[in-house]
Amino acid sequence: MSQLQSLGPLLPELALAIGSMLLLLYGVFRPETDADGRTVGWLAIVVLALAGALVVLQPAGVAVMFEGAFVVDSFARLMKLLVLAGSAVALLIAFDDLSDIRQMRFEYPVLILLSATGMLVMISAGDLIALYLGLEMQSLAAYVLASYRRDQLRSSEAGLKYFVLGALASGMLLYGASLVYGFTGSTSFQTIANVATGAAAGGNIGLIFGLVFVLVGIAFKISAVPFHMWTPDVYEGAPTPVVAFFASATKVAAMALLVRLMLTAFPGMTPQWQQIIVFLAIASMLLGSFAAIGQRNIKRLMAYSSIGHVGFALIGLAAASQEGTQGVILYMAIYLVMTLGAFACILSMRRSDGPTEDIGELAGLAQHNLPMAFVFGALMFSLAGIPPFAGFFAKFYVFLAAINSGLYTLAVIGVLASVVASYYYLYIVKVMFFDEPKDSFLPIRAKAGFVMALTTAIVLFVFIVPYLPTPLVNAAEAAARAFRY
Repeated sequence: MSQLQSLGPLLPELALAIGSMLLLLYGVFRPETDADGRTVGWLAIVVLALAGALVVLQPAGVAVMFEGAFVVDSFARLMKLLVLAGSAVALLIAFDDLSDIRQMRFEYPVLILLSATGMLVMISAGDLIALYLGLEMQSLAAYVLASYRRDQLRSSEAGLKYFVLGALASGMLLYGASLVYGFTGSTSFQTIANVATGAAAGGNIGLIFGLVFVLVGIAFKISAVPFHMWTPDVYEGAPTPVVAFFASATKVAAMALLVRLMLTAFPGMTPQWQQIIVFLAIASMLLGSFAAIGQRNIKRLMAYSSIGHVGFALIGLAAASQEGTQGVILYMAIYLVMTLGAFACILSMRRSDGPTEDIGELAGLAQHNLPMAFVFGALMFSLAGIPPFAGFFAKFYVFLAAINSGLYTLAVIGVLASVVASYYYLYIVKVMFFDEPKDSFLPIRAKAGFVMALTTAIVLFVFIVPYLPTPLVNAAEAAARAFRY
């Protein structure tokens, strides 16, 4: 029992790892009656729920394992819950879509579990080696998921592009980590923080170069400009359920990793990394806002949308304050909900001849299917940041943190980029409600309908009904207190 208690902080990761191995064995030796892998899919959701319960049951406070390489605090617990919820919902909406094309094999949920395991390790990383192990575990499973449709050239191409560019980014991250180790003598975030303090650290060119290369590697994972080049092609080519997973859970985990790395390992070098984060934020917001205007493929549009939203979230990190970190957490939580709802709608864009990804095919949707048009419209308004939807409050928190930290130019550029981005979100609403109707879509399935209804209720009511946002805001505030500023 004492040994089990000593492993307490690691139990969610162990549950996912052991669960994925058991489901892999079951999938190999499963009975012929479960040829489509649905049983493995439901069991994977149960494993994700079990991991979430183990996270909730962990005691308050900070737990450290493996000499600081693995840290569990209030920040890690909240971000892990977001990742697990995003993974479960992304898996749930994949069932019907993959079954339609006879691709709901047992490997898919196992890969989701393995990727989620890596993401949980990333979030708790307190050491450069643990950071890399978690990142690669998540990425290797993601490369396979991107090329999951082996019968489709686009999917294979997406997987290959993702793998090649991901390997390049991992190499840069490793090179940066080796420089940081060489100039600090340790891979531990805490030791790095002790060395990277004061005026001497700011003049240490080798350490700054290492920091830059590490940031480049992580910027690739969150698809921040100018390391975004893989995102539109992979989002367009990969299966839509996989894209929903990439755009939601993996983004949250990578952003959590970036926040922990900057605020734990390099708090003494804030002026140095703050400049880089400000540049990444401005470039991502502007490209995400302008490049999406001409897109007519809904998945490519969502790719540029996700790039823009990463830029908005980085505003909170650039503030380098408790208020800014709270803003990042709230932004990623709301972004997760909006993205999963939007992809549930995209998966419902089906006719008898198959799914469609063309925005023009949404023409007149309100006349054929008003509930779907209302849900998709509400999610577009929220993604645009229009009040009183939740997306407005997400941007409000990060802009306020930037203003309170004196980053007025960054906040103004963020507001202007948000206005530009509103065009392509509102264009979709215009197509659905005002264009000449086209053929109606097939009825919405139960799983996608449940996700659409739940996410729309959250973006509509969570910030306008009194007392509803309080638990989330308080949890984000408690998580932000996990770091020193």
